[in-house]
Amino acid sequence: MARHYSTKNFFRQIPNALLARYFHERELFTELDFSAKAMKETKPDALFAAWLELDEADRNPMDAGFREIFEMSCKKGFKAIIDEAHWQFTDKGTPEQIEPFVDALSELPNHYHRAMVTFLDHKDFWKGATRFYHVDTLTSYWRKRKHLGHIAAAVDDASIKQLSDSIGGYFHHTFGTGPNCFVEPFRRGDLDYFFAYPEDHSQQSPEWVNGEFDNRPHNPAFEVVFVYSQKEGSLDLNFRGTYKAIEPLWAIFAQTILKLEELPPDPKDKRVYDLNPLQQGFDPVFDLASGISDVAVKKLRLSSKVKQGDKITLEADTTTNPNAVYDLMGKIGKSIKLHQYNVTQVEIAASMVVDADKPPKSVTIRITHPNSCSLKYDEQDLKLREMLEASGIEPKEPEELPEA
Repeated sequence: MARHYSTKNFFRQIPNALLARYFHERELFTELDFSAKAMKETKPDALFAAWLELDEADRNPMDAGFREIFEMSCKKGFKAIIDEAHWQFTDKGTPEQIEPFVDALSELPNHYHRAMVTFLDHKDFWKGATRFYHVDTLTSYWRKRKHLGHIAAAVDDASIKQLSDSIGGYFHHTFGTGPNCFVEPFRRGDLDYFFAYPEDHSQQSPEWVNGEFDNRPHNPAFEVVFVYSQKEGSLDLNFRGTYKAIEPLWAIFAQTILKLEELPPDPKDKRVYDLNPLQQGFDPVFDLASGISDVAVKKLRLSSKVKQGDKITLEADTTTNPNAVYDLMGKIGKSIKLHQYNVTQVEIAASMVVDADKPPKSVTIRITHPNSCSLKYDEQDLKLREMLEASGIEPKEPEELPEA
């Protein structure tokens, strides 16, 4: 269920003591009594009234920060905080601090408290955690490239600058955008994340600034996200733009971060997602400890091998019959030669227990040939990716020794 942000509701969710800390650190509302006697918890009317009296220039940056804390106040946000803390403590040589940190946050009453405490007391964790949460919410525009070897990603300053300069230069010379680009690297478990923000075309948009309404020019940035797995030798790319840019972006990453002379070829006979076996049926393989309970194919798209553009889409209700799509295919196969078709898209319905106190959650996985998958990289979707791999849809690569 979608959550909607409002400043007043945010104040209701955060304990008065934490709100007092936040504002007093900024030398604001020092005369306001945040005690429970003067301002009851969850009823911050006096605070909200004082908030509305602030100048817009002071209020807007803080409100943007409150919205970010609000977004992180959920299970996925807490998981992102823990992932960043693991890396930070390990990188600092203090892995023994991970368990006490997680235990301390877990003992707090809810995710609003956990996000606010992290923001106030662990500022060095905040940026990475918000980036991971953002990636976990990206549901589309993912493209996967394998066969990159098992080379460690270069994350030194020179390599990051080379990546940012190359991305900015590519978009500038190819599409006429601004030449600038900013790149941030992060580590999450055994994955390397790179967030790139190239400069977009200049735009004008209606805005309110200091009580004045006008069309104001500005230079926005757009986003390119790389997720590299040295273990798999694979690169996932999220880019909401023309498909024409996908191959060049892969090549730029391979040359600047993996130090390859050129992007290795992607063998045509080794597609990332082999969907054709799904014409015959689907036998999902998963560990019950993962929380997955039921998996069924609910939709298939078949593309003709004979006549380009001809497609057949089969969709059925698998609620009571997990083989409903295949029953439908059997009927259609009596009049159409289905062996003349490739499976180019599949939708899989999975039931998954996310919270022991709630009924299983229904998740739809959409896979499109050759390398597009709707799954993200949060804890839940990583388990579903493991199910796909174990079931043969995302076949494992032959094991190779990691390169230096």
